[in-house]
Amino acid sequence: MKRSIWFWLCFVLTVILAIYFATRIIMVGMGHGDISRVRNISISADGRNKDLSMIANAASVAPGTRTYSVNLDNINTRILSVPGVQKSAVRRLANGNLSVQVSLYTAIALWTDGANYYPLSADGTIVNTPTEIRDENHIVFRGAVPNDISAITDAAQNLLGILDYIEWIENRRWNLHTTGGITIKLPEHNAINAINTLITMNQTHHILNRKISVIDMRDDARILVK
Repeated sequence: MKRSIWFWLCFVLTVILAIYFATRIIMVGMGHGDISRVRNISISADGRNKDLSMIANAASVAPGTRTYSVNLDNINTRILSVPGVQKSAVRRLANGNLSVQVSLYTAIALWTDGANYYPLSADGTIVNTPTEIRDENHIVFRGAVPNDISAITDAAQNLLGILDYIEWIENRRWNLHTTGGITIKLPEHNAINAINTLITMNQTHHILNRKISVIDMRDDARILVK
């Protein structure tokens, strides 16, 4: 008898829950109820103290928009067009709201076109809007850049205040240009070692303060100075 009561009790509860969820699904599909419309869009990004206002603008939808009428691919495309966004994922939550997760580039240097300065990521991507003012705490690049500038940027940090900009030559090697007008031609291989040698030479002989135009370090056997 008890088993029969429990059976029918569970059966009735199952029917009630089925009717409830079916009703909710139908209401959402017809655009009725709170969960059928977007009321909130949450945005999260890697790192702290990030300005997410441009991302919020790109992800925004009109108030009261029906949840299932929102094209997530279109929102994701708009977010990816925001300067500084590397990756983006937009999800529709069970409560009808949207969730946005973004991965942002991190600027380690600057790139200049001769007039403006753009933040530059480690993989050579311009990551933000430009400014006319140069940040003296960052290495500056000109022209084309390869897919990895992290090593050359780290090595050149010791030349801040002396170095004007770095240039990628023939897609295979670097030239350094000093504020004093000297061009340093680095070798295709072992460019970091060449920079360390240059720093030692400058500390010992103040070579970058002399009236010369070129320091050619492309030959490992000798250094040519003009």
